[in-house]
Amino acid sequence: MVRRAYPATADEVRVDAYSSQSVRRALGAVSMLWIATAVGALLAFVTQALLAREMGPTEFGLFASSLATVTMLSPLAGFGLPQYWLQAYGVEGWGANRWLRPSLRFVTASTLLTMLTIVVWALAGAPADARPMLLLLLPVVLGLLAVNLIGSQLRLEERHQALALWQLTTPGSRVLVAVLLLLIPSLSGQFVAAGFGLISCVVAVLAVPRLLAMLRGGIALHGHGPRPDAPLMQAAPGVGYLLSQSWAYGLEAALYPIFYQISTVLLKYLNGNAQAGIFGIALGIMTAIYLIPSTLYQKFLLSKLHRWAAHDQHKFWLVYRHGNIAMLVSGILVGLALTGVAPWLVPILFGEKYRPVVKLLAVLALCVPLRFLTTGVGSALLNERHMRYRVFAMGMSALVAVVLNAVLIPGYHEMGAAMATVIGEATLLLSLYAGVRHYHANGDGFSKQP
Repeated sequence: MVRRAYPATADEVRVDAYSSQSVRRALGAVSMLWIATAVGALLAFVTQALLAREMGPTEFGLFASSLATVTMLSPLAGFGLPQYWLQAYGVEGWGANRWLRPSLRFVTASTLLTMLTIVVWALAGAPADARPMLLLLLPVVLGLLAVNLIGSQLRLEERHQALALWQLTTPGSRVLVAVLLLLIPSLSGQFVAAGFGLISCVVAVLAVPRLLAMLRGGIALHGHGPRPDAPLMQAAPGVGYLLSQSWAYGLEAALYPIFYQISTVLLKYLNGNAQAGIFGIALGIMTAIYLIPSTLYQKFLLSKLHRWAAHDQHKFWLVYRHGNIAMLVSGILVGLALTGVAPWLVPILFGEKYRPVVKLLAVLALCVPLRFLTTGVGSALLNERHMRYRVFAMGMSALVAVVLNAVLIPGYHEMGAAMATVIGEATLLLSLYAGVRHYHANGDGFSKQP
C-alpha cells in the first residue's frame, strides 16, 4: 500500500465526509424503497393467494383476465406524462414548471378517452361473463394514474420515505378485500372487482390535493438549486406541443402492458378462465420479482439518471456499467432461487389445484436475468430520440409476444404462453442493447437533448 507523504487537507476531509454522507443517504433511500417494495410485493402476493384459494381457477381467471385488460389500457390515461415529467425536470430544472398547466388538460382528456374506450369494449366487444368485471374495475384507471403522477412528483423531490409509503397504499388496501372474501366466502368475484374499484377511487381522491399544489408551483424540486426568486419567464406550451414531446413515453407505457399481460388475456379468450387463472398466478409471482430492479431504477435512479445524462455524464456511465453487472448477477441468482423454491412453496400458498404453476415458473425463471439486465441496459436510452427507439423496441417485442401467444396457446396452453413470454423478454433485451450500441457507439448520445 502506498502511504500519503502529507496529511489530508481540510478541503479533502470535507469532500470525503460529503461523499461518505452521500453514499449513506443513497443506501438508506434505496433500502427504504426496497423494504417498502418488499412489503408491497408481500401484500400483493398474500392478496393473490387468498383470492386464488377462495375463488378457484375459473372465477379467479375471469377476474385476473379482466384486471389485465383494464391494466393494459390504463397507461393511455396520462399517456406517458409521469415519465415525461422526469425527463423535462431533469433537463430544464425549475423551468419545467411551464409544463404543468397543459399537463392538467392533457391528463383530463386522455383519462376520459381511456375510460370511454373500456366502457365501449365492455358493452360491445367483451364476453358476457367479463362485462360486469370490466365495468366494476373501471376506476382502476384513475388509481393507477394517481399512483404514477404522485410517484413522479415524489421522485423529483427525492422524498423517498413518502414515496415508499405512497407505493404501499394500493396493495395494503387490496389485501383487505381478500381478507373480507376469506371471512365471508359467499361473496363473489364481482365483490372483489368492486372492492378494487373503490380502493382506486380513494387513491385518486388522496392524490388530488398534491396534484393541485404542484400545479400551483408547489413542487420542492431536488438537485437543481434553490427555487428562483422570480418565476422563469417562459411561455407555457400548448397541449398539442406537450403531446408531441411526450408521445414516445406514452406509447412505450401503453405497449408494455400489452407485452406483459397479453398472455393472460389471450388464455382467457383462446382456452378459458381456468387456464388464465393458472397463468395469472405465475405472472403475479414474476411481477413481485420484477419489483427488485424496477425499485432501484424507476423509483430511485430514474430522476437522477435524467439529471446526470444532461449534466454529469461520467457519473451516468459509471452507474450504467456497474448497474448492468449487478443486475445480471442478481437476476441469475434470483432465477435459480425461484426454480428451487417453487415446487414446495406454490402448493403451500395456493393449494394443490395450482400445482401446474410450478412448471410454468420453471420456464418463466429464464425471464428473471433477462428482465433484470433489460432494466439496466434500457437506462441508457433516456431522451426523446432514445424514447422513439424504445417505442420501436417495445412495439416489436409486443408484436412477437402477441403472435407467439396466438400460435402457441392453442397447442401448448399455459406452457405456450410461458414460452412466448420468454422469447418476448429476450427480444426486448436484444433490441435495447442494439439501441444503446447505435446511439452511444460514436459519442455520448446525449448531445441533442430536446
